[in-house]
Amino acid sequence: MKFLLNPSRTAKQGAQINVGKDDEEYRRIVTTLTVSAADMALLGIAEGDWVLVRNEFGEARFRCEKGKVPDGMLFVPYGPPTCRLMGGSTDGTGMPTSKGWEVEVEPAEPEAS
Repeated sequence: MKFLLNPSRTAKQGAQINVGKDDEEYRRIVTTLTVSAADMALLGIAEGDWVLVRNEFGEARFRCEKGKVPDGMLFVPYGPPTCRLMGGSTDGTGMPTSKGWEVEVEPAEPEAS
């Protein structure tokens, strides 16, 4: 199913980056995808389930949480997983497009420990 993904910075993610990207809490933050309750039902997933998100540039896995986002839109804090979905074109700005990515989402197996 196709959705619009809007990665962004969060205060929690920004504070944790100072601890380090190898910290378990940082990894948890940047792999948590916020999805509307209606979209979770549409995908047949529950909170805590993993999904595979892909676009023309790559794919990444995220654990889902129900949240206040519009149906059809997904939110995730920036991090290494979102970098796998980011293209290289900067449209002359020096920064790749980092919002409004059209992505496909499907249920995935739990992440290996």
